[in-house]
Amino acid sequence: MFLDWPLLSLVIWTPIVGGLLLLALPKKEGSVNSRIIALLISILTFILSIPLYTDFNVTTVGMQFTQNVPWIESFKVNYHLGIDGISMPLILLTTFMTVIVVIAGWEVIKDKVEQYMAAFLIMEGLMVGVFSSLDAALFYVFWEALLIPMFIVIGVWGGENRVYATIKFFLYTFFGSVFMLIALLYLYSQSNSFEILDYHQLKIGLTAQILIFIAFLLAFAVKVPMWPVHTWLPDAHVEAPTGGSVILAAIMLKLGAYGFLRFSLPITPDASHELDWLMITLSLIAVVYIGFVALVQQDMKKLIAYSSISHMGFVTLGFFISYQILENSGNLDGAALGITGGIVQMISHGFISGAMFLCVGVMYDRLHSRQIKDYGGVVNHMPKFAAFMVFFAMANAGLPGTSGFVGEFMVILSSFKANFWYAFLAASTLIIGAAYTLWMIKRVIFGKVVNEAVTTMQDINKREFFFLAVLAFTVLLFGVWPAPLVEVMDVTVVNLLQHIMQSKL
Repeated sequence: MFLDWPLLSLVIWTPIVGGLLLLALPKKEGSVNSRIIALLISILTFILSIPLYTDFNVTTVGMQFTQNVPWIESFKVNYHLGIDGISMPLILLTTFMTVIVVIAGWEVIKDKVEQYMAAFLIMEGLMVGVFSSLDAALFYVFWEALLIPMFIVIGVWGGENRVYATIKFFLYTFFGSVFMLIALLYLYSQSNSFEILDYHQLKIGLTAQILIFIAFLLAFAVKVPMWPVHTWLPDAHVEAPTGGSVILAAIMLKLGAYGFLRFSLPITPDASHELDWLMITLSLIAVVYIGFVALVQQDMKKLIAYSSISHMGFVTLGFFISYQILENSGNLDGAALGITGGIVQMISHGFISGAMFLCVGVMYDRLHSRQIKDYGGVVNHMPKFAAFMVFFAMANAGLPGTSGFVGEFMVILSSFKANFWYAFLAASTLIIGAAYTLWMIKRVIFGKVVNEAVTTMQDINKREFFFLAVLAFTVLLFGVWPAPLVEVMDVTVVNLLQHIMQSKL
């Protein structure tokens, strides 16, 4: 029904145009009007994205909902959009979480409301653009443009050290992107095209592949972020407003992981195979070491930020463990399990990490502190809130029955097919994750009230209950019934692995 509609363009440009409209509103307009406009635009964008799922053909390997229009003809740059089973769930995650962020900031943001809402709407369109671009030049434009609204969100509505955090965030991500641009220009010189799918068919020598892989690695590893280029993330999270932390953790970290699937694995399959040991090592360091780092944090936002790095280590582990499985046994299903588990972990982490940051934001709005030591006994005064936070903490620790368990379990199961010790180290996160998450919950939610200010905290209102309940339902739904998520990506993942096997030198 919707296949002939320019749905991807609508999902990209509706929030961007809506954000620009908000910026153009006269300052005399009430902030309530700005909030209503932002909410309506975000809901409309989410509704427009739903047919991407309902009309998606799970049996085809080709790109769907494509749109290809010449843009800069002299350089053969096209406005080329399309999605597959990897990018489509990420687009739905983006449009869904933007609605949550707008609702979450409804009463909290009182200064420059128009600009705040506009920044998130524009960011939403740009992120969808990254996930749906099939032209490398277009992809790079969306990728770099994303820095601007997030830079503004942290820099304007952030904490005391927001200037330091924004500059660090910008320099890290921009530095990595420069190397990606060099790699894309080299690929253009070899193919005389900016079409990403053309790059998948290029026959490139091993040395060139390794250099291209490293260039992509510098861009995508910073965005994930992987150890040791992860240090910008905790600072950005601590200083960002709640909405900024939610989008940063739920969506922006996924851009780097998506880049590995769209660029590194299919374009440089031999280099990915040669360097899989490096990627697996860095991933396991993130899973284990960063988990211990999270254990000693005293700031709740910083703890969740390090937790995100640890959980994203599962994503990259699942992607690159597939090479060793193919080499050891040629087990296509086992390799597919690792990549699929990594993608499921991306989606699940988007819901759970976003919910965790929202929970911290709810407490910060009341007590204006993120320090664990300033809380204790919150359950006595905020029982509804406490129930939600305990649930999301359990999901963050990988409790069976929640979406947090599904992706991790699939990656661990896949790791066993490659190497027992990989699986052993990966599985240690079930202990480490439970340790830092439950210890935080014990000190914040339970125990004695050590700060009299906690006794003045009011339980969540209807607005807060709504967005926390929606996220809790989603986490539970995909925990007990992950099939709707897994089915849409199966064919795409198998096709990617078959391409990798056929492309070996």
